[in-house]
Amino acid sequence: MSINALKGFKDIVPGEVETWQFIEKTARDIFHRFDLAEIKVPILEKTDLFIRSIGDTTDIVEKEMYTFIDRNGASLTLRPEGTASVLRAYIENGLLAKKTVQKLYTIGPMFRHERPQKGRLRQFHQMSVEVLGSDHPRVDAEMMAMATLIMRELGLSASLEINSLGCPQCRPAFNKALLDFLHQTESICDDCRRRRETNPLRVLDCKSAHCQEQYLRSPSILDFLCSDCTTHFARVKEGLELLAIPYRVNSFMVRGLDYYTRTTFELVTGDLGAQSAVGAGGRYDGLVKQLGGPDVPGIGFAMGMERLALLLEQQGKTLAAPGLDLYVVALGSAAQSKGFALTQALRHAGLTATMDYQDRSLKNQMKQAGKAMARFALIMGEEELARGEAVLRNMESSGQVPFVLTGEVGTWARELAAKVI
Repeated sequence: MSINALKGFKDIVPGEVETWQFIEKTARDIFHRFDLAEIKVPILEKTDLFIRSIGDTTDIVEKEMYTFIDRNGASLTLRPEGTASVLRAYIENGLLAKKTVQKLYTIGPMFRHERPQKGRLRQFHQMSVEVLGSDHPRVDAEMMAMATLIMRELGLSASLEINSLGCPQCRPAFNKALLDFLHQTESICDDCRRRRETNPLRVLDCKSAHCQEQYLRSPSILDFLCSDCTTHFARVKEGLELLAIPYRVNSFMVRGLDYYTRTTFELVTGDLGAQSAVGAGGRYDGLVKQLGGPDVPGIGFAMGMERLALLLEQQGKTLAAPGLDLYVVALGSAAQSKGFALTQALRHAGLTATMDYQDRSLKNQMKQAGKAMARFALIMGEEELARGEAVLRNMESSGQVPFVLTGEVGTWARELAAKVI
């Protein structure tokens, strides 16, 4: 029996991976323009890290984490999101002492055990950005500017929705008003009934259309913001307006993680069905301290690679694999030996090159050169070697010219590079 990939885990094969490389290259370029530094963190962490950061009453912790006991009896979890791991690394490695404001990004796989669907897998990939050490509202606007610039330079469009979730000073009053409303609202799903007793804010994140219709009548967090949070949110909007970034205030938008405070935002599209968010984030000013680090503010966002790739595919913007510069067509034992050395020398000279080692027919090797999308083919056999001359063929135009084989193989490679590049 053949062994298939696990449900919700997907191979990214040649023909697809080029689109992923384009997304990653575009994002990295933009991250560097914003003075971000890359950090690489493990995919496996102590389970307590995610319980303390994400919240033990969230769907992620309650239902979706890949958690297991290792051979030493420790509870370990495959990371379901990137922020907690980056903050753990920030604290553990003393990055605050190296730079007052740390701007970091990481790219890699995340894991959640949920029902696979369009744009949502059990192993998925995210680009995650974290800025630690500044609570200035313009940093919030800058994060949203960065996310929207990534979309623009990928040639994609999405709408920006923003909200404020308040702070520990103003959130309790809103939670009480929301809980009073929920106790008067019986026509909600079982999950929301359970959540209203453990974490009332989470009900607003329910995906049930019926529940969402009920919550349109619920209290708005924006009516309960303290003066500091009101001022902060006003300055965030002012920053977006200074950058000419359109946005819509969505007072019912919450995030599925407990650590968010004040600014939250999503980039949403109508092209992915129910999975409308292609990127999202917000401020988490108390989280570093909560995880045992210094009391520094933070804000971040993540963008889903699968969803970006799907949007590019839907718009016909997928990328073809790059072709070869040159395919060495060698016929006969002596030509095969020279071709083997030449192919390696071509790579040293900066060209992408390959050859056939099976000494197949001219017709077959030219067919392989076409499949490899080679721009040029160098054809040489026993007779060509004897008279010191091969044939350089332009695969697009079918034009061909003689190529003199003088000197060592390294000389051939340099002269070919000059002609081909």
